[in-house]
Amino acid sequence: MSVTNGLAEVTDADFEEEVIGAGLPVLVQFTADWCGPCRQLAPVLRDIAREEGDRVKVVQVDVDRNPRTTLAYRVLSTPTLMLFRDGGPVRSMVGARPKRRLLAELDDVL
Repeated sequence: MSVTNGLAEVTDADFEEEVIGAGLPVLVQFTADWCGPCRQLAPVLRDIAREEGDRVKVVQVDVDRNPRTTLAYRVLSTPTLMLFRDGGPVRSMVGARPKRRLLAELDDVL
């Protein structure tokens, strides 16, 4: 796992360990270098990672460099946000959104 844009980057190789096997719920941003809305969302996710780190782990997956994970979860658009809990996805959202709205959308599953 490396850090890109201030967020931990998960790959096909370590997705199972870092996301599926995590003790906390994990918010995964499926992203790409060329995705403008993904860049807009990055500061929001960094804030959530810093402020809510005891409740949720926040990571990103680059769709171009990690096709196996991208295909496995049927990600068709970027940014796609997926919340994983207890080894599986429990919520999926497409598109950038403000921090307050994102936290509200996640509140019932965290």
